[in-house]
Amino acid sequence: MVVGSGGTQFNMLTFGAHQFDSVGDRDVFFNWSIVVMYAVGIIGSTSIVFVEDSISWALGFGVSAAANANAVVLVLLGSKHYRRPAACGSPFTGLARVAVAAIRKWDVVVAEDDSKYAHGTSELDESINLRPSQRFRRVDFLNRAAWICHGDTRPDGSIAKPWSLCTVQQLEDFKSLLRVFPLWSASIFLSVSIGIQLILTVLQALTMDRSLGPRFSIPAGSIVVSSFVSTVVSLLLLDRLILPLWQKLSPRPPRPLLRIGLGHIINTAGIAASALVERKRASIVRSHQAESQHGDWVVPMTALWLVLPLAVTGVADALHLPGQVALYFQAFPRSLRSTATGMMALIIALGFYLSAAMVDMARRVTGWLQDDINGSKVENVYRLVAGLTLVNFGYYVLCAKLYE
Repeated sequence: MVVGSGGTQFNMLTFGAHQFDSVGDRDVFFNWSIVVMYAVGIIGSTSIVFVEDSISWALGFGVSAAANANAVVLVLLGSKHYRRPAACGSPFTGLARVAVAAIRKWDVVVAEDDSKYAHGTSELDESINLRPSQRFRRVDFLNRAAWICHGDTRPDGSIAKPWSLCTVQQLEDFKSLLRVFPLWSASIFLSVSIGIQLILTVLQALTMDRSLGPRFSIPAGSIVVSSFVSTVVSLLLLDRLILPLWQKLSPRPPRPLLRIGLGHIINTAGIAASALVERKRASIVRSHQAESQHGDWVVPMTALWLVLPLAVTGVADALHLPGQVALYFQAFPRSLRSTATGMMALIIALGFYLSAAMVDMARRVTGWLQDDINGSKVENVYRLVAGLTLVNFGYYVLCAKLYE
């Protein structure tokens, strides 16, 4: 299942974006792709879970399998209309050659003669008659990787030693990755904060009043669906109302960097809101000290209070998730655009693993998280995370300025 999801979900974003020419159309496509992902996430976390829990696990898995089969049919129905970029080999091999060639030529002196740089002949090579850019002046030794030395080429000009000489295009692709990597790293803690919020919110919900009417109680794990709903609604508003209005008032669409930055700020506000809700919950626990000693005691506070912070975080997701996909798609070289959209999956994976590690560290080092959440100081954890997200936002702003 992991192989299937990894092979389709994020490659689909790249393949779909290849069907459009303008940046604006691609941004709209990314918006709606995230809408669909989150909308079906809501269905999976509610309806499918209900079917599996209340009717039959086999039926729940059967419905999911049928939905996947239907998706395959829909993809095949449109196959004759798709643009299909030609396969051009692994881009990672070219990147590895840049690093190896630069190390091998660490003592080579590079002159100002442009004709001594190697240029490729493929359709993806945009560097014909160009010299390497002057980005990263402190690491200009990378330019040596494309500098032609004796024996690097054949009489016809083709590259004889691919691990000693790369093309200028491969060199520029490598620099593009170096250039965008700090921005990508700034988004990892964004995912960490979301993971911590989801973990602690479920624990809070388990102790609170989750009833909706006399016969229905919200499952604690389903509380987080409110974040998905908020993301979907926010993206719909952005795509149908806010972005069209922006285009009328400004000749340029909002840059991905701006959307990501706003997402950072609103995410911090969501974590701070979680701290305020926990402060209220903890005060109620303290005021009912005797009752709270019983393990099955329910805090007399509706769990719907937890929805507000999650909704704020959902708004942040609607801004930074499509913004990051658009940024990586634009910034990565063409040969790596499938990898560019997959960077979001890597951020989410790293963030959620690190969030679990950070919660465990807080539990071991600070003593803020006890076995009984009513005896814990969860508010302090939220405050710490909110402070770290502010520091991380400062790091993001610095990276964005250096990137521009």
